[in-house]
Amino acid sequence: MAVPKHKVSKQAGNSRFANWKIKNPSISECPQCHELKQNHRVCRYCGYYDGAQKVEVKKAND
Repeated sequence: MAVPKHKVSKQAGNSRFANWKIKNPSISECPQCHELKQNHRVCRYCGYYDGAQKVEVKKAND
């Protein structure tokens, strides 16, 4: 088994896990409908991704 050669201080051990933070998702404008959408995702408003319609989006009845 692996055995540490030297003691790791509390600060060194805890600082290793200090950078686990939640990041905001990256958002860009859809080139088709100009709504905000997440990068590398199908637009939920128009259904387009990479210049082609991938998903048929149902419109809400008014």
